[in-house]
Amino acid sequence: MNWLSKDRNCIWHPFTPQKDMDDPIFIERGEGVWLIDEKGNRYLDAISSWWVNLHGHAHPYIAKALFQQASKLEHIIFAGFTHAPAIRLAEALLSILPKRLSRVFYSDNGSTSTEVAMKMAIQYWWNKEGRESNGRKKLLAFRNSYHGDTFGAMSVSDRSVFTLAFHDLLFEVVFIDTPEEGNIESLEAIIDREGDGIAAFIYEPLVQGAGGIRMYEAKWLERLIRKARSKSIICIADEVMTGFGRTGKLFASEYMEEQPDIICLSKGLTGGVMPLGVTACADFIYQAYVTDDRLKTFFHGHSFTANPLACTAALASLELLKEEAAIQGIRRITESNIRFLTRLQAMATNNEAPIKNPRALGTILAFEISSGKDEYLNKVSPVVTRMAMEKGIYIRPLGNTVYLMPPYCISDRELALLEECICEILMKF
Repeated sequence: MNWLSKDRNCIWHPFTPQKDMDDPIFIERGEGVWLIDEKGNRYLDAISSWWVNLHGHAHPYIAKALFQQASKLEHIIFAGFTHAPAIRLAEALLSILPKRLSRVFYSDNGSTSTEVAMKMAIQYWWNKEGRESNGRKKLLAFRNSYHGDTFGAMSVSDRSVFTLAFHDLLFEVVFIDTPEEGNIESLEAIIDREGDGIAAFIYEPLVQGAGGIRMYEAKWLERLIRKARSKSIICIADEVMTGFGRTGKLFASEYMEEQPDIICLSKGLTGGVMPLGVTACADFIYQAYVTDDRLKTFFHGHSFTANPLACTAALASLELLKEEAAIQGIRRITESNIRFLTRLQAMATNNEAPIKNPRALGTILAFEISSGKDEYLNKVSPVVTRMAMEKGIYIRPLGNTVYLMPPYCISDRELALLEECICEILMKF
């Protein structure tokens, strides 16, 4: 029995319709931006394996750091114990995060990092106002957002195919559109009206990821954060996808002066090597839990909280991120995206290809193929993936939204290869 037959017999793959699904590609190893199957076929990983890989696959520096740590301490309960990788990582993150943030809480993935943030914010008000209070319990979030697959994260995510089966189980959320010149005043009016009952405002800064890589301007988000803060609403930046250089800056929040009270991190945190989540908060939130009342403890944790191996991978990734190679890589992809964006805009204007709304920010580029509805279930996605794989490129459109988000080690030659592959595919539609 071969590997694929074994896979078919025992594995349930995520986000994949199970009936008549294509055989998954058996990947034997990774090398830089390339994924290599058991037959030696190579596929350029143009989406960083779900946006997590920053420095390329099987990076020797991270692998060596993991080996050394595994030989010393692989894991320990984090209630009542601590260890050097967790302390060093917290210090390293706080040195580069917005100065407003002063404490790090560890979890194990992006969804749980947002779950922790929401619980922190809601319990902050519970701790401050008393257990019998009916005050601030609602959350404010954007339509078209996606914050994860756990129940709290689903609640503040857009009501979509991701959440459809669970709508009657999700808690109350005030949803608003992403801000722009034409609606900012009406959004501010909603915050004025609802603000006294809102505990926190959670947002994906500048780029909404799984909702279709939708982008919006920093100046309008900043104005909205300022309005929320005027009503004492806790502001939560979900930078699970946008963190660690994806938007051209280390964090998307750096495009604004108004900084979050809580930030959520995962995906690129470990360079795509180990699962790890971080929720960092401002001191005023932490102080609401520093009390003699033990019922005001933050009762949240995971068996693998602050896993030493994951923290070590994150430290190694941060060290690589500060090196010139990564800095130049981010700049190289950003400049390539600007050139490619111009080409895509011309193709759309001249009707050379059935595309619309080409856009880019930092290392992220996206556009829609004008075929069917703009939605996740658009059947163009597997078609584009299959066509690209035949050319040695791995992309996985979000419905009819094609996007690129490669690792920072991608070369100019590989970027050119990726661009030509996309254009050749578009010409076939």
